[in-house]
Amino acid sequence: MTGQGALVATGSPFAPVNYGGLTIPIAQCNNVYIFPAIGLGVVASGAHSVTDAMMLAAARTLAENSPALENLSASLLPPLTDIRRVAAEIAIAVGLEAQREGLAPKTSDEELRQRVARNQWTPAYATLRDRCRARVFSANSALHYQPGHRLRS
Repeated sequence: MTGQGALVATGSPFAPVNYGGLTIPIAQCNNVYIFPAIGLGVVASGAHSVTDAMMLAAARTLAENSPALENLSASLLPPLTDIRRVAAEIAIAVGLEAQREGLAPKTSDEELRQRVARNQWTPAYATLRDRCRARVFSANSALHYQPGHRLRS
């Protein structure tokens, strides 16, 4: 450490560091914050390419969400519990920059927000029980299948 402070992020998870009486969490900085959000912004805005200015807009938006801005001993990056909100903010910033550069059709800010919300992936998985039922149905249907007959659910 420099004695003046440091910004620390690693590509792999590390335990918090104790320094100067503070416990400082180490941020895991990898593709989880920027790249999916840039892709979301490109898709939602209809941009046909990605520029340095769009990447910079993404990085600045991520930086604006750093918990370290309010607490110097906090993590450099936002917690994963905030990732959907932060990704949407990054995507909007990317889309707006694409529009400014003439790389995407102009929309209102609200329309872009709606497009981002519509295109943001939601991890919704069937429960194990539902998946088992689907497999049993599928297996039973295959056993009783006769060519030319429609399967019933």
